Amino acid sequence: MSAPHGTDRSPGSVGPDRTAPAARSALELRQEREVRGLTDADLPRLRRRTSGVLIAAQVLGGLGIPISIALAPVLATEVSGTEAVSGLASTASVVGTALVSLPLAALMTARGRRAGLVLAYVIGAVGGGLVVLAAVLKNFPLLLLGMAAFGAASSANLQCRFAAADLAAPDRRARAISTVVWATTIGAVLGPNLSAPASRSFAGTSIPDKAGPFLWAAGIFLLTALLIGVLLRPDPLLTARALAGPAEQSTAGRSLRAAFAAVRASPRARLALVTVAVTHTAMVSIMVMTPVDLGHHGADLQLIGLVISGHIAGMFAFSPVMGWLADRLGRLSVIGLAAGLLSIAALLAGTAGANHAQTAAGLFLLGLGWSAGLVSGSALLTDSVPQAARAAVQGLSDLTMNTCAGVGGAVSGLIVSQAGYGWLNAVGAALLLPMAGLALFTARRHPAPVEGAGADTAKD
Repeated sequence: MSAPHGTDRSPGSVGPDRTAPAARSALELRQEREVRGLTDADLPRLRRRTSGVLIAAQVLGGLGIPISIALAPVLATEVSGTEAVSGLASTASVVGTALVSLPLAALMTARGRRAGLVLAYVIGAVGGGLVVLAAVLKNFPLLLLGMAAFGAASSANLQCRFAAADLAAPDRRARAISTVVWATTIGAVLGPNLSAPASRSFAGTSIPDKAGPFLWAAGIFLLTALLIGVLLRPDPLLTARALAGPAEQSTAGRSLRAAFAAVRASPRARLALVTVAVTHTAMVSIMVMTPVDLGHHGADLQLIGLVISGHIAGMFAFSPVMGWLADRLGRLSVIGLAAGLLSIAALLAGTAGANHAQTAAGLFLLGLGWSAGLVSGSALLTDSVPQAARAAVQGLSDLTMNTCAGVGGAVSGLIVSQAGYGWLNAVGAALLLPMAGLALFTARRHPAPVEGAGADTAKD
C-alpha cells in the first residue's frame, strides 16, 4: 500500500505525516494515536479483526432486536387496553431508528465509529428498560418513548455495515458490507425463538411476561456496546481518515451541510440514496401486509411464520452473493438486478391469491431484491463521496430509507383496505421505475470515475 499523495512516511509505514505542522486539533491527534505504528503488513490483519468485531456485534444486536420487537404490538395492547393503538409501538421504534440516524452520524463524524455505535446501543438498552417500566406502570406514552429509544439499536446495526466498509479495499467494499449484513441472519433466526423462554424467565415477578424479552434485549445491547468499546480498536473510520491524503483531512468537509452538498454534487451518490430508499420502502410496504393477506386466504400462524422466515432468509442469507456480484459486475448492474427481483416479487405476491406457495416465492424474492439493493446501494454511496463526508452521508442515507419505509408501512394498510393487496404490490413495483430509469441514465451519462479523480473506482 503506497502512502497517500502529499505525505512523508518511512518505507512500509501507513501512519500519519510526522512533518505536519504542530498545531493540530484534538481529533487529528487522536487519529494519529489510532494508527501509530501501523504498517502495510498490518492492514489485512486489521481488516479481519474489524470485520470479526462488527460481525459479533451484528449477531448480538440482531439477536436483541427480534427477541422482543415481535411482542411490541401485543404489549402495546396490554398496556393501552385497546388494539386500536397496538401498531404505534412498532411505528415508534421505526421513528426512533430514523431520528437517531443523523445525530449518530454527526457523532461518528466527530469522534469515530466506536463512540457512535456504543452510544446507540446504550440508548437502545435504556429504551428496553423504559419499555419494561412502562409495562409495570401501565403507562402507554412511556412505552412509546421506550420503543423510540429502543430503535437506536436498529440504527446502530445498520451503521455497522458502513463501518465494515471504512477499511475495505474499493474492489472488496461490497463484500465487506454484505458479510456484516449476512451476520444479521443468525440473530434474526434465533431471536424470535428466544422470546418464549425470555418471557418465562420473569415468572413470579412484577414484570409482565410480554415485557421480559425487552429486559433481555437491554442486557444484550449493553453487552454489544461493551464489545465494541473494548475491541473495535483502532477505530476504522479514524484509521481510514488518517490513511487518506491531505485533501481528506480537513474537518470542513465533515458537516451535515457538506454531506448534502456531496450528494448533490454526485449523480452516483444520488442514485445510491434513491436505491436504498426505494428498495427498503418497497420491501417494508409489501412485507408488513403479507401476513394480513395470507390470513385472509386461510393461512394459519405456522404457515405465515414459514413465509416470513423465507423472506428473512432472502434478505440476509444471500447477501455475500450480492456483495460478490457488486464487486465483480459493478454496483449499477446489481442495482438493476435488485429492480428486476423486486418487480418479479411484486408480480408473484400480488397475483398469488390463495396460492400460498406463490406468495412464499414472491416474499423470498422480495428479500433477495432488498439484499441486492441495500448492498450495492450502500457500496455505491461509499464509493461516490469524499472520505471526509462519508459518515454524515451514510447517516443521511439511513434517515432517508427509514423515513420512507415508515411512510410506506403506514400507507400500505390504507392501500390494502381500500384497493387490496394486489394493488399494493403494483404500487411497490411502480416505485421501482424511477430507480431503474435513474440507474440507466447514470450508467450512460455518469460512468465510474477513473482512479485519482477524487472518488474510488468501481466497475460498472
